[in-house]
Amino acid sequence: MSRPLPEDCAVFYQYYINLTQPEAATALPSYYRKEISDFFRTLPAEKASYSYAPGKWTLQQLLQHLIDVERVFVYRLLWIVREGAEPLPGFDENSFANNATAASRSVSDLCEEWLALRESTDRFIARLDRPALLKKGIANHSSISANALCFIIYGHILHHMGIIRERYLSTM
Repeated sequence: MSRPLPEDCAVFYQYYINLTQPEAATALPSYYRKEISDFFRTLPAEKASYSYAPGKWTLQQLLQHLIDVERVFVYRLLWIVREGAEPLPGFDENSFANNATAASRSVSDLCEEWLALRESTDRFIARLDRPALLKKGIANHSSISANALCFIIYGHILHHMGIIRERYLSTM
């Protein structure tokens, strides 16, 4: 199946989709698995509580954000491919961050959980078939396809990997 069309999701998500390379959703896991794993296995512990500007998340909070968003997006994907009937709500990532306990966790612990979750996501997406990817649902008041969600999941990760490189690791 090809890349998502503009009508497959809200305009906001096109940014994330455009960050990805493969042409097929089921190719995303094998294409990005090593890059993502290698990157998150090397994050320095000494940057845990670093925030690049006042009011911005610490590295711990950013890692917790990645975990939370992955769970939300994968739940949306599961709901759509299993033909859940009701629209899914949006969520406030800042509220999630404020109500998480990231500050009490180490970078390695957060990364370990993140990579375990990523393995689960990779396995789920790699096994989706064309009929599943064509399904659509409503999330956060907008129509979205399963296919688009797959690309959004990886694009969101790539977006934050860029932020970590530029704003958290460049100060080392």
